Amino acid sequence: MADTGPDLGELSESQREALQTYTAVTDQDHSAAIPLLQRSQWNVQIAIAKFFDGEAPDPVEEARAALAASPPPQQYRTREILLNGSSSFPHSSISPSRDPAPRIVPQPENRNLYKPPLILAILLTPFNLVYRILSGSLGLFGYLFPFLPRLLGRLVRRSPTRNSRRNTTGRRPLSPRDTAARFIREFEEEYGSHELKFFEDGYAQAYDLAKKDLKFLLVVLISPEHDDTTTFVRETLLSPDVEAFINNPQNNIILWAGSVQDSEAYQVASALNCTKFPFASLIAHTPQDSSTSMSTIARISGLLPASAFIARLQTAITQQKPALDRVRATRAEQQASRNLRQEQNTAYEISLAQDRERTRQRKEAEAAKLRAEQEQKAKEDAAEREKQKVEQWKRWRSQQIPPEPGTDVKEITRISIRLLSGDRIVRKFTSSTKLEDLYAFVECHELVQNGAKAAQATKPEDYDHQYRFNLVSPMPRLVYDLDSGGTVGDRIGRSGNLIVEPVGDEEEED
Repeated sequence: MADTGPDLGELSESQREALQTYTAVTDQDHSAAIPLLQRSQWNVQIAIAKFFDGEAPDPVEEARAALAASPPPQQYRTREILLNGSSSFPHSSISPSRDPAPRIVPQPENRNLYKPPLILAILLTPFNLVYRILSGSLGLFGYLFPFLPRLLGRLVRRSPTRNSRRNTTGRRPLSPRDTAARFIREFEEEYGSHELKFFEDGYAQAYDLAKKDLKFLLVVLISPEHDDTTTFVRETLLSPDVEAFINNPQNNIILWAGSVQDSEAYQVASALNCTKFPFASLIAHTPQDSSTSMSTIARISGLLPASAFIARLQTAITQQKPALDRVRATRAEQQASRNLRQEQNTAYEISLAQDRERTRQRKEAEAAKLRAEQEQKAKEDAAEREKQKVEQWKRWRSQQIPPEPGTDVKEITRISIRLLSGDRIVRKFTSSTKLEDLYAFVECHELVQNGAKAAQATKPEDYDHQYRFNLVSPMPRLVYDLDSGGTVGDRIGRSGNLIVEPVGDEEEED
């Protein structure tokens, strides 16, 4: 069957949002949802109400259908044939009309109590006092003449002007769930244990579940005051064959029952046009009428044996099951398509997340490598600058070392120094030479020994030279550290035999 509704690409943004909201609530396919939204002027609330409560017939469409139909005499003849059950004519492909099954939400009883304002209550106080006095007087009068209240009560019950139902059973109105639980409890107390699985909620909830899951809703209404109720329950409803038929999962039956003594069951009986008890009605979705319709496909009134009861239900289920199977297959196909799209979207999101993670890791690795290279280059540059400053300092410091004194100088100190390379040098220093000059001589020994006259060097800026060795006298062991300061004559004397020890080696020996 071709879809007469517009393509999804032809819908506007607001219409797509309305379609998405409607299908999320009703779980209806797009081919059926779009025409219903069009008939509802794309109003989501009206469309949802039509889906659950049933769509009322459109008078304009009915008029058009009447004009396009066959002439009136043939219509009357066709109706007469259907009513009389004549089989002399071929079977018509047009399905017989079905009574729509409304969705009933129970209305609360005796809850709209009017409370007048304070000023009005004060004004009505005298009338309230008079009413109480008259009520007390009539109560005393009724006590003296007890036959009068019974006579007045009969007249009131016979009055045809009262068309509203009063709760005369003394049963407290409850919520639909509590009402169902009370009925199930009273049913088991009255008829004992059984295998029937009553729906433990209200009629509207059972109606919605049957419509959503494409199941058959079997509504059973009983009146405890009716003479046939006990016989119907014990011999028909609780018979093993009926119990097995209702509980059979292949029949997809939701059983909801109620007593007309309860407000909800009474309203359901009125809506389903129940005229005789016990009463049973089989309700199902009728897609051949409309995409949202729920209709009564079987109606059983009065007392029937179990075999006839099952036969009526089986006939209705057999006739309606192919239509429901087609809708169920369509929904399953659409659900499979949605699941496939969801799996594809999930796989795409996972692949995208993995690609993003790999990209992030690659960028982090590249950034870490770049930082390591920059740090290494910075260290090499710093070491190179440090080396240049050391060389510049050595050139500058070598020019500041005083020359070796001549033979005419009396106050001298003769020092033998063994270098780290193993070479030994001997040099004379004046006794007033500072100990730091002796360290500088050892540090700049190569420049001093070569005797090259380098260009005048300056002291490097922002540089403080650190000597990485100590001058030590081996016998007895004595370290001539710079921190103590002093001159060569004061610290070493007339002569000395020193060795150069690295600072690291000195610390390890300590």
